[in-house]
Amino acid sequence: MSVDDDKQPLILRSSAQFKALGHPLRHRMVNLLRQRPATLGELTTALGSTKGTVGYHVRVLREAGLARLASTRQVRGGTEHRFELVSTGFRLDEAGGAAFLFDAALAEMSPAPAADPGHTVLRHLWLTPGQARALAERLETLRPDHHEAADLATEPYGLLLSLYRADIPRLPPEDVPAPGARSPEPPTR
Repeated sequence: MSVDDDKQPLILRSSAQFKALGHPLRHRMVNLLRQRPATLGELTTALGSTKGTVGYHVRVLREAGLARLASTRQVRGGTEHRFELVSTGFRLDEAGGAAFLFDAALAEMSPAPAADPGHTVLRHLWLTPGQARALAERLETLRPDHHEAADLATEPYGLLLSLYRADIPRLPPEDVPAPGARSPEPPTR
């Protein structure tokens, strides 16, 4: 893999990749590694887990091609391993994956305190195909190229955007009588 390869999003295609990201602890681990490379000890502390559990889940991410060994160094007679994601971001193969994203977002959502601005809504837009393409292109420009280090004063919020053709039935245009026309007479018995 060249240096520029990790600047492009990795296209998720294999069942091993979806399975690896489908576990809540591994999903949280990926969110940590988006911030910066980390050691098993750092991941263990941040996740509040055990080193053996974190080591197992890092191995699953590595075997799925989502994480890699970033560096090693000798410490106190042992070797410390630092891990990183293989790419700055992941994208779904066009053939599927939306359900995976929805499930991942649901798993990430924590109950919102009363003063929290977070909310989830479903809205529908009536667009032409050209308008839908333009909106999708505009949304893509809002995507950050890299995950910036979190400021300690900020809280993470998730944003799940999906532009999709909705399966909403349409009524035919209403028959509007011409001006001055009479309404049809009701049937007589």
